[in-house]
Amino acid sequence: MNDSLWTRCNSCQRILYKQDILDNYSVCPACNFHFRISSAERLCLLFDDGRYELLDERIYPVDFLNFEDSQKYSKRLKESQARTGLPEAIQTGRGTMGGIPVVVLAMEFGFMGGSVASVVGEKITRACELGIRERMPVVVVSCSGGMRMQEGMMSLMQMMKTSAAIAMMEEAKVPFISVLADPTTGGTTASFAMLGDINIAEPRALIGFAGPRVIEQTIKEKLPKGFQSSEFLLSHGMLDDVVERKDLRNYIIRALRLFLNRAQ
Repeated sequence: MNDSLWTRCNSCQRILYKQDILDNYSVCPACNFHFRISSAERLCLLFDDGRYELLDERIYPVDFLNFEDSQKYSKRLKESQARTGLPEAIQTGRGTMGGIPVVVLAMEFGFMGGSVASVVGEKITRACELGIRERMPVVVVSCSGGMRMQEGMMSLMQMMKTSAAIAMMEEAKVPFISVLADPTTGGTTASFAMLGDINIAEPRALIGFAGPRVIEQTIKEKLPKGFQSSEFLLSHGMLDDVVERKDLRNYIIRALRLFLNRAQ
């Protein structure tokens, strides 16, 4: 058996033919588990005919704190850049969805866990500013472990910076749609990921601020099963909808048309 043709589902543990998964939007055909996909795959999935223009690709992170834990931050950056082929943990694309001009930001979990640092915050802010200038909706797809510790306070400041940019979009009445993929945690959840005009998530996505063990130790109570899943958050009013990946593009297009028709 050629192992490269087969893989095991992370959820149901079934051995599956890889092409069957790829043909199903990287979703397990047996149990509907949504595998993580790259930022480039996200952009291709959402834009018309998978065509888009990349923006702000020449902004690179800097190790201005000379941070070092088990290894230097500068080395971690170089390794992530070599592995993903990306300068940072987010990509900005400009194109159309259903013929509607739109800016889409897709986070890359493979780049230091999709962590948010100064460049990620800058790219989100620039996308919002572009959306305001040209009256273009902005869609962000989050897949992140939260703020990047290696940039310290500069990383935490991106929560305020991106939130302010989104507030400016609201004031300008330009739509901002947030999609939460697995996982969306930490400061990402506590800022731009939950500030959309509509907040939608993929099925069974892990969404939360702190981890379950930390919360249990803090409140001294046992948490309900699956309390940080997208379905649990939907049932408690923290999300507007849970949408399967195969339906996500059409769902966003319908939402954009509703927003734009209302604005006319």
